[in-house]
Amino acid sequence: MIRTNRTARALAVSTLATAALVLSACGNSSTEPQSVAATDTPAAATTTAEPTNAPFPTGPHEATAPASEGASLSVTDIRVGRHDGFDRVVYELDGTGTPGWSVGYVPSAVQDGSGNPVDVSGEGFLEVRILGVGYPFDTGIENFAGPFPVPGVPGGSVVEVSSILIFEGQAQSYIGTAKANQNYRISELQDPPRVIIDVEH
Repeated sequence: MIRTNRTARALAVSTLATAALVLSACGNSSTEPQSVAATDTPAAATTTAEPTNAPFPTGPHEATAPASEGASLSVTDIRVGRHDGFDRVVYELDGTGTPGWSVGYVPSAVQDGSGNPVDVSGEGFLEVRILGVGYPFDTGIENFAGPFPVPGVPGGSVVEVSSILIFEGQAQSYIGTAKANQNYRISELQDPPRVIIDVEH
């Protein structure tokens, strides 16, 4: 009888030890931080402007934010994507510092400095000026070379996005919108720096 009790106790201890090891392994796998790739979703990071779930301002307006002191950036990519209720334009940058912006609708699309017309399709012209940028020989980084224009999504609120022009520390670009003065909002992401413009459907 004594031998049977000892055997049972040994089995119980062995079973408990095994269970503890299994639970410990499960706990470690669920609590270890996961490596997540950067996305174009401002909710995944701190924004310095309107968050994604903010309402779209109504009517034509101008949105501005300053670049960080000493910013020296290049626009390395421009992309357009369709989302539920809006189209998203992403200006991705590389370099040092944090970009600023000045965004608003204008009657026509023209180049800074020369005043030459910019060829961009759409009923509305949303002028985007990204602040804190420089020429490649200043930043050491080549600017996005296209192809241009960057097409929008068929049937969406963004028709296309023009090429960029660097002038006096600003990158000028135009978003051609399907209708004049469509509502828009702006947000920002880091790693890498991105200026994000959502145009409501």
